[in-house]
Amino acid sequence: MVGLEIHQEERAGRLTLRLTGTLDNQTALLLRQSLDTLGSREVELDFTHLREFRDSAVGVLTNGLVDRKVRLRGLAGHHQRMFRYFGLSMGETSSASRAYYTPEEVLA
Repeated sequence: MVGLEIHQEERAGRLTLRLTGTLDNQTALLLRQSLDTLGSREVELDFTHLREFRDSAVGVLTNGLVDRKVRLRGLAGHHQRMFRYFGLSMGETSSASRAYYTPEEVLA
């Protein structure tokens, strides 16, 4: 089993957790525990360097993210939609007028 590595980086007062490896149910629970230790700090989660991101991890993560100040970066369109399905606002991509599928995604 490939694990998840969480690299904590702080720049100009902003805390970023860079994720590498595999995010699944088990590692999503570990990530939620790491977030809990940070209290109410605003955090950016960087998914850019994940090798694998299983859909089931979204449900596990969302439960712990809904009430936090968190920014999500490096998500593919599919995972952005999944977080929205679970009720997590995606900032600029959560506009009520935005379709779940863009023409580019449908034609791909």
